Amino acid sequence: MTNDKGILIRNIYYMLAYAFQELRHNNYAEIAGEEFEEIHDLFAEILIRGISFQLKQGLHRAYVSHRESSTTLHGKLDMNESMHHKLNRSGKIAYEYDELSEDNLFNQIIVSTTNILLKHSNVKREKKMELKRLMLFFANVNAIDVRNIRWNTLRFDRNSKNYRMLLYICYFIIDGMLLTTEDGHYKMREFSDDHMSRLYERFVLEYFKKHHPETNARAAQIEWNIIEEESTTNILPIMQTDILLTLGERTLIIDTKYYGRTMQYHYDKATIHSQNINQIQAYVYNYDVGHTGNVDGMLLYAKTQESITPDGKVTHHDGNMFYFKTLDLCADFKEISKQLDAIVVHEKISSQRTDGSKVINT
Repeated sequence: MTNDKGILIRNIYYMLAYAFQELRHNNYAEIAGEEFEEIHDLFAEILIRGISFQLKQGLHRAYVSHRESSTTLHGKLDMNESMHHKLNRSGKIAYEYDELSEDNLFNQIIVSTTNILLKHSNVKREKKMELKRLMLFFANVNAIDVRNIRWNTLRFDRNSKNYRMLLYICYFIIDGMLLTTEDGHYKMREFSDDHMSRLYERFVLEYFKKHHPETNARAAQIEWNIIEEESTTNILPIMQTDILLTLGERTLIIDTKYYGRTMQYHYDKATIHSQNINQIQAYVYNYDVGHTGNVDGMLLYAKTQESITPDGKVTHHDGNMFYFKTLDLCADFKEISKQLDAIVVHEKISSQRTDGSKVINT
């Protein structure tokens, strides 16, 4: 997809830094100045620094339940298992007890993620050695089958809040590198366009939140502009926007697109994918309930090596504008910032025209 792999990988770090705010602090910031040839090597470095920082804070300890059987009771009686022992005349009783332990789910995820990176050929030897050294501090923590992790059940309190970003990165690594298994062995895959698409979307949203708070950037659901009392179906899909910006009377709905190919071809003519157009039109027309023309839409593509990339706009008769823009993720990050800032500047100008003499300060 890209011309300069090294620049892209560095920019992936910047995108991660926006998606996971903690990467901006502590010793993570130094990563931006390093050179990485492989994305997995970057992930390994982030994990090294994250684990090192956490070790200074101390490993999280949580109460872990244990079940044991002996001749004396050391916890809460397990009646069913104890009855089983009695029937077998073993002379033992079963009981349960909780113990503060480092061998909890948070640390198990870190160990399991590290094991995945250690098996990957694109992680450099020196980083693997550093990861192995850090794992010495996790001697009492067992690895788990990462396919069975229920990520939506993870809860963080004041004692474990430092783990939030680190476990998000673990999720990103695991979800991006693990394929289905064959004969019980893990297989690795490359960091896919699907995962880059989600990161790209999150990055653009968080960039606007941080640098342009006046736009109230958010991901929002759009209600269907229908008469519910006269409708006979409730199976319409949810319209979930990637990014929604508001400036004065105007609203801009942005849908980010990260594809290997951005254009479709028919009889050698390049056009934007029909489903992309239909999607952004549905968002705009259903959000602009009063047909004011104050709601615009944008398809924001990541640049590919294609000779033709989306760039331009069309204006609807109601005044709604539809933009097609391409963001070059292989450019210097300052240039990426400039391109994103230009989107907001353009919307401010449009908002000023809509509001008459009203000026929105930056």
